[in-house]
Amino acid sequence: MSPLQITDPEIFSLIEQEKARQENRLELIASENFTSRAVMEAQGSILTNKYAEGYPGKRYYGGCANVDVVEDIARNRAKNLFNVEHVNVQPHSGTQANMSVYFTVMQPGDSYMGMDLAHGGHLSMGHPKNFSGKIYNVIPYSVRRSDHLIDYNQVRELAIKHRPKMIIVGASAYPRIIHYDIFSEIASEVGAVLMADIAHIAGLVVAGLHPSPAPYADFVTTTTHKTLRGPRGGIVMCKRQYGSALDSCIFPGMQGGPLMHVIAAKAVAFQEAGGKDFHDYQSRIVSNAKALAAELMNRGFSLVSGGTDNHLALVDLTPKGVTGAQAQEILEKAGITVNKNSIPFDPLPPGKASGIRIGTPAVTTRKMGASEMKTIAELIDRAIAGRHDENKLLQIKNQVQEICHKYPLYGKNGSVNE
Repeated sequence: MSPLQITDPEIFSLIEQEKARQENRLELIASENFTSRAVMEAQGSILTNKYAEGYPGKRYYGGCANVDVVEDIARNRAKNLFNVEHVNVQPHSGTQANMSVYFTVMQPGDSYMGMDLAHGGHLSMGHPKNFSGKIYNVIPYSVRRSDHLIDYNQVRELAIKHRPKMIIVGASAYPRIIHYDIFSEIASEVGAVLMADIAHIAGLVVAGLHPSPAPYADFVTTTTHKTLRGPRGGIVMCKRQYGSALDSCIFPGMQGGPLMHVIAAKAVAFQEAGGKDFHDYQSRIVSNAKALAAELMNRGFSLVSGGTDNHLALVDLTPKGVTGAQAQEILEKAGITVNKNSIPFDPLPPGKASGIRIGTPAVTTRKMGASEMKTIAELIDRAIAGRHDENKLLQIKNQVQEICHKYPLYGKNGSVNE
């Protein structure tokens, strides 16, 4: 028996149940992935015991010699991975990474521009219940109704009219390439700081499959999970002149002691992302997303913007006669995990939504390919068409489990699906 099983069998049992859920279901949530056992080993290590307020060489506690090296390794690996001048690896999440940039650049009441949440933006880009919408004046920009692509002319017009302190470029549900050079031109034109949030596409950026914002943006933030396939957490990258102010905003400005075990796991993930197999993995994420999107369209599904350039697709379910919330529940019964998601100009509230967001990082980690994407699209179609027949949903769930057993999550030597 494991120490956890002896100490807390209730939590042990729930972890085992979650392990079984992940093993036996198709994970299509675009913001989720499976880390390697090496990442999990670092995150579950003895480093969780060490308090290390401050930064390497400038800690407020003794005994930090080892964790100082760990943090320096993580910072240097991230610098090399993204080709940036300064990195802070301490933020606990993507939202806190974004918060640190806001606090570095703006004062309460200042104006900034960010992508409209209803058009693919993130909560930390202006939701009224989020700090970003409570403390600052948000000027949202949107996509065009005609093609659901970012309206760069609108962005420029809004920037000239409002003269924001900062312009944020980034999204959590935008399936197309983002042109940072255009945003950079607009920011320069109005004297705004440019921040890029690449939480969803960081792995694609590393692999050169999506343009990098590093040459254009003053700040770049990302989570370390999602396509990057590391532990849950965030990092902030910036031009050298902002480094000191940024670090002060993170500590002591908004966080106390860093999570050194998580920083170690981030370092491991950065090492993996620098490996020769990572580019191939990211390429397969994109090709799988395109294959899945194409087959869904072949089956009568409507996709926002008509397809995808990256790891995700946004499916408009209106032609199928179901809401996003209903589809999420239906597919859950069939062993397929997705999330309901608003679509641009959605007539339904977010709690119901007209769409679902689907992504391929997790199924690609399990080594599934284009043929499996076609099968998954078929299963989604069958589940929604047969949503009133529990036996049909059970049959699909059994087929899902057969696929999952063919592509087990973790290999015997510890890597993800060897």
